[in-house]
Formats: sequence, structure tokens, C-alpha cells
Amino acid sequence: MIQPLFLEPVFQERIWGGTALKEQFGYEIPSNHTGECWAISAHPNGPSVVKNGQFAGKTLIQLWDENRELFGGYKTKVFPLLTKILDANTDLSVQVHPNDEYANKNENGELGKTECWYIIDCKEGAELIYGHNAHTKEELVKMVEDEEWNKLLRRVPVKPGDFFYVPSGTIHALCEGTLVLETQQSSDTTYRVYDYDRTDDKGNKRELHLEKAIDVSTVPHTDAKLHIETTNVTGADITTFVKEEYFSVFKWDIHGQATFTQDQAFQLFSVLDGEGSIMVGGQSYPVRKGDHFILPAGTGEYAFEGKLSLIVSHP
Repeated sequence: MIQPLFLEPVFQERIWGGTALKEQFGYEIPSNHTGECWAISAHPNGPSVVKNGQFAGKTLIQLWDENRELFGGYKTKVFPLLTKILDANTDLSVQVHPNDEYANKNENGELGKTECWYIIDCKEGAELIYGHNAHTKEELVKMVEDEEWNKLLRRVPVKPGDFFYVPSGTIHALCEGTLVLETQQSSDTTYRVYDYDRTDDKGNKRELHLEKAIDVSTVPHTDAKLHIETTNVTGADITTFVKEEYFSVFKWDIHGQATFTQDQAFQLFSVLDGEGSIMVGGQSYPVRKGDHFILPAGTGEYAFEGKLSLIVSHP
């Protein structure tokens, strides 16, 4: 019987993390410096575990390797996507990610990392770093060497509901007071450019990766062109954020009852707010804020009921 695959998140402690994942979603977090909820993950650094049904107790890595039919026989070697919720209690390091070709060559076959952010919540006046002002690689190198960070880095104000597409090669950083859902390629490769000269509890600065970072940075920076649009269907408003090479990402606001057809290899769902139920194969499953699940291949028609806001994605 085809069922939704509900997943147990994995939590990652970070120097910049806080307690918002507990306060906003009720998660049991490991410490007051919890920065990341790896909500739907088949990455070896934090694989999700299935909570329900015949596959309960299996990791998403195991399912991908042993039950590829659940994913429509999708051809990639590894599960392609990773969904996270990030609590930037303080500023993240300024960083950049490689593309597939560079990562494969330099990071033991790891995928590159193109990602995107949906701003769930943020403090008044919050911002993030998105791109830079250097016109050439030489100018980028000089501004980094001279530590002209205020001149180099582009700061963008943010508010809840904003969406940003962050292709590999984009210099970026989430800043203090933002809570973000991130959809990304399944990669954990990050090159730090600048970390505000922070030290850990032993007085050590975190490693920078300037040579690789400059190698992979897109110069000059160009903002990604997005065509965000919302359509209305019976019982739901569907916002299309991005349809790109690695993923398509949407926000679904359910109000009442809405019926859909699962016609992708598989779909990923994260419930940002509200509660209700999903009906699959004649069976109803409760869903609420903080739940994450996959609808496998062959789900066919399904329906949501209730008042829910979800981020939905597929490769």
C-alpha cells in the first residue's frame, strides 16, 4: 500500500544556532545552539529516518538504495535534494558553494550546491548577504585581502514570505534573526570567505577556504531572475517560486479541501503552519506544523483538508 513517508528530522548544532526550532516548531533540540533541522535528508552527515508504515526505522539512504521504485526509478546515484530549516540566531559565515563539476573533482564526488530560501520568520530590520560588488576576480581577491567587507558584500533587507534563489557560485550569508526553510542539492560542501573573526569556546577561529571560494565565485554577481506567481485552485493557493535545473519549489496554502495528483517521481512536503490531514489511498493521515514527508511514485490522487501552509518541492 502506498503511504506518505513521514520523516524524523536530524538536528545539527552550530556556533550561530539558537532555540527557534524548539520555540517555533516544538522540536526536541539538542542544545541552545541548534542551527539546523535536516528535515528531509539522505545525506550521510545526517540521514532522516522513516517514522511510519512498513519502512519505519529505515533511513532515507536505505530506501533510496534498496527501494528505488518508491522514487519512480529516479536515476541519480544519490537522493538529489535536502530540505532544512535554519535558525540564524547570529550571523552565518559569508560563504559560497561549488557547482557539480568542481565538487565532484575536488570534494570526493560530492554534489555541488545550488539552494534556495523561504523566509519563515525574521526580526524587524533583518537582512542577508546576497552577492558582491566586485567586477573582476582580481578586484574580488584584492577586496578580500584588504578585508573591505562592507564595500564588497551586498546586503539585502528581508521580511517573512520572501524567497531567494541561490545558485552555486553566489557569495551569500543568512544574518542574525532569520528562520529559513532551505531547499538545496544534497550536499554539505561550503567554502567560507569570512567569519567575522569569531572564535569557538577554545579560542579557535573557524577555517576559511579562500582559494576554493575565489575559484568558484561568480564574478560579477548577477541576481537570479524569478517569476513568482500565485494561482488559485479549489481549496488552495499555489505559489510557484522557482522551476530550475535541480529543483522546483512551491508554497501551498490550503484552506478547506484541495485535491491533487502526484505525477512526479516523488514530492517533498514541509508543513510550516497549521494542521489538517492528507488522504492517500483511502486512508487519512494527520499533518501539522513541523511535519515533513515524501509522497512516493504511484501515489496518484490525494487530498489535503484543513488550514495548512506547506513548502512543496521535487527534483
